[in-house]
Amino acid sequence: MSMQAERVAVVGAGAVGSYFGGMLARAGAPVTLIGRAAHVDAIKRDGLFLERIDFQGYVRADADVHIEAVRTATIVLLSVKTVDTEAAAVALKPYLAEGALLVSLQNGVDNVERIRRTTGIDAVPAVVYVAVEMTGPGRVTHSGRGDLIVGELSSPTPRPERLERVSALFTNAAIPCRVSNDIAAELWTKLVINCAYNAISAVGRAPYGLIKDNPLTRNLMRQVIAEVAAVASAANVILPDAEQLTSAALKLGEAMADATSSTAQDLARGKPTEIDSLNGYVARRGAELGVPVAVNSALHALVKLLESR
Repeated sequence: MSMQAERVAVVGAGAVGSYFGGMLARAGAPVTLIGRAAHVDAIKRDGLFLERIDFQGYVRADADVHIEAVRTATIVLLSVKTVDTEAAAVALKPYLAEGALLVSLQNGVDNVERIRRTTGIDAVPAVVYVAVEMTGPGRVTHSGRGDLIVGELSSPTPRPERLERVSALFTNAAIPCRVSNDIAAELWTKLVINCAYNAISAVGRAPYGLIKDNPLTRNLMRQVIAEVAAVASAANVILPDAEQLTSAALKLGEAMADATSSTAQDLARGKPTEIDSLNGYVARRGAELGVPVAVNSALHALVKLLESR
């Protein structure tokens, strides 16, 4: 299927979904952004305002508040919050066209498993690295990275053509997209980085650059990373060693120095966070597997406390 033939729907068009949907639309793909009314109304009226260092302007895309709008799509990008994964998958299932692919552009490591368990849909996992923020209805501002990794999770039969379709869609829109043959390790590597920054950025109200440059929080990040790596190892996921993971986290902090975490953004807007799928997930899995996870548990508890206000 050629790039021209793919029609894209984004379910949960927040910052991440709107950014990737906007980039695809700008490259000429037919895109429908499915999201909240204020956002949808603004896009219907003016288009999506996409702001990057190299581009600021309106991008034309369809927008809808109804999940039924996925029915014409050949590729559906799921970018709802992890807490809404099952509900969104159940809602879209009746409208998912024959042969359409569902791609999870989400944080956390178990979305694909949860989608399969509740709906039987075999989604493609994607790992997203991007610093992006909604700066108003219909407005999305990009401040760092913007690349994807896709793969197959323990699929009984390898399906390279699925991954080829997804990576071609993004690559043709100038979105770097790499196919990995160990997507579990990639998902856990992203979890490591999310656990290292998200909660500290939220609790400390600080951008990534300050967190990595401060010796105290840098040391805290090291402890977080060591715990997540130990839980991954107990869960039979093979990751790079803690030193390499720490250096990857510091490098990301350099690339996204001015970014604050999605968790910090959610708290600032009085919205529920995804912390239960980040440090909270590590705390739960650590407890199940008998791995000490005191630092992740503390960060999870502090974000939950802020969230409860």
